[in-house]
Amino acid sequence: MDNKKTILIVEDDKYIIHFLSMSFKEEAYAFQVAGTVKEAVSLFYANRPDLVILDLGLPDGDGMEVIHSIREIADTPVIVVSARQEEEEKIHALDAGADDYVTKPFYMGELLARIRAALRKAEIYPQEKASCFEQGDLLVDYEKRRVEVGGTEVHLTPIEYKILSLLIANRGKVLTHHYILKEIWGYAEGVEAGTLRVFMATLRRKIEKNPSDPQHIITEVGVGYRFK
Repeated sequence: MDNKKTILIVEDDKYIIHFLSMSFKEEAYAFQVAGTVKEAVSLFYANRPDLVILDLGLPDGDGMEVIHSIREIADTPVIVVSARQEEEEKIHALDAGADDYVTKPFYMGELLARIRAALRKAEIYPQEKASCFEQGDLLVDYEKRRVEVGGTEVHLTPIEYKILSLLIANRGKVLTHHYILKEIWGYAEGVEAGTLRVFMATLRRKIEKNPSDPQHIITEVGVGYRFK
């Protein structure tokens, strides 16, 4: 039985495609290539790869469309590899559901490490025996991967859901920035400090009545975060 992990490369630059293809062959990854948004969505739906490498600048549209299409049906890891270096672009992609963001030019060794980490951390299961967690107006249904606030479902990106599950599983404990980064991404080195703050801010906006005075996720200044 073939247990190779399959990667979908969404890229229109022939040189980068060749570079990635050669590296993935050496690492024994199976891969497919899509050069447009339409082709990427079609290949993803048809083959359900284990991971997606995604460029944002595509001939027929923005790679963000691919992220949105994937997130409608799956939590498959998506690593954006883009020449766009603006912080707003990174935040937009991560908030939409991308698991990681690498700017061009990049080191192949680093990208491969991020791929391995994303595959290892494709799923973080809560350390709860119960199928649901409820506290105040917050309800997390682990079986359905559904989160409700005050009886209304809220949409969390895969990363936000993993962070929330990790905090709940360790509620009452202070989790350091380094620990959270390592648990969610599989590594802490190379991940920008602001990345975690961005996810915490968006997560709070979605589950807290007053994000500026959170009742669930508490910041331990200079250390990390704690689920109250």
